[in-house]
Amino acid sequence: MRYMLLIHHGDAPTPYDPERWARLSEAEREAVQRAYMEVGAAPGVTPGLQLQPAETATTVRVEGDRALVTDGPFAAVKEALGGYLVLEADDLDAAIALAARIPAARMGGAVEVRPVAEW
Repeated sequence: MRYMLLIHHGDAPTPYDPERWARLSEAEREAVQRAYMEVGAAPGVTPGLQLQPAETATTVRVEGDRALVTDGPFAAVKEALGGYLVLEADDLDAAIALAARIPAARMGGAVEVRPVAEW
């Protein structure tokens, strides 16, 4: 079964937030980066992409035949998607175990695990 792991950074420090990132020790920053590298190299993982901060987003809605474009994310920044990966796993428990290894999940964010629709 394939699962999409949607990484929501929430309050987790990232390099895109230099002030909070700098509050981590060098060893902590290296551990976070190493953990992401290990998750990306785990069996069954197809690495996705890390996204730029939510503030760089453009949101498009359509009303009638007109596109309405606004700067910024639709969701509150805390809830914004920070990246994703795809995992081929035997079951949901295996997907949850990998999601728990993603630093954002333990540093103020969350990882949403969602089965991929197979049509």
